[in-house]
Amino acid sequence: MILDGKGLAARRLELLKEDIIEEGLSPTLATVIVGDDPASHMYVRMKHRACEQVGISSVNISLPEDTTTRTILERIRQLNEDPDIDGILVQLPLPKTIDTEAVLAAILPEKDVDGFHPLNMGRLVTGLKGTRPCTPKGIMTLLHEYKIPIAGKRAVIVGRSVDVGRPISLLLLHADATVTICHSKTENLPEITKQADILVSAAGKPGIITAGMVKPGATVIDVGTNQVNGKLCGDVAFEEVERVAGAITPVPGGVGPMTIASLMENTTDIARNRCEPFI
Repeated sequence: MILDGKGLAARRLELLKEDIIEEGLSPTLATVIVGDDPASHMYVRMKHRACEQVGISSVNISLPEDTTTRTILERIRQLNEDPDIDGILVQLPLPKTIDTEAVLAAILPEKDVDGFHPLNMGRLVTGLKGTRPCTPKGIMTLLHEYKIPIAGKRAVIVGRSVDVGRPISLLLLHADATVTICHSKTENLPEITKQADILVSAAGKPGIITAGMVKPGATVIDVGTNQVNGKLCGDVAFEEVERVAGAITPVPGGVGPMTIASLMENTTDIARNRCEPFI
């Protein structure tokens, strides 16, 4: 079974558009991008197109490569204080000269659409209500919509990044999976991945997951977005793994669209709850 993230995201965005109209909402998302990285600018354009599609207003602040941390913090302060801005997103990665942790921590938790603020991350760890990171949230939506069993299942995550690997492990744990996180220092990786009922690869290495590493019938979620010879591909050797897996996400068309749909949902949720105290 192919887990069609593109189709599911389109349906969820259409429903979200209807909700925004029916509830009389007027969400506004602000994006901040630093530098001239083509991929980052492409992702920001995709996010703004999705905003337009569902009826979310958006503003983009594009800053040069040599922008200082202090300048970015000042722009974020202005966005925090702007009552017309519901959500703030800083496109990652930032240039190495920028203090990324300071930038993410400067965003008001109640405007943090990416869920990366330390307070929102802490709420994820403890299982409290809060904004969840978009890619992990999109993965969980995909699993639920396709009725993939989670409770009691063995989940293996390849990659321990703060934006994907760690938060998806926590979301799966909260859904009662038994979770193992693997990384660059993990020994005997194939032995561990082959035990997974749900295998999530967010390693950023093309073709790292092969058929011999996958349990027959497992659900394989490919978060990788890699360029090989000008072609987008994931972490999973799709053609060979598809023959073994019970369900699999393609690249492109799997997790990526769900990430953007989750961003739109997060922005709308923040706008919907903006008059409520953030506890």
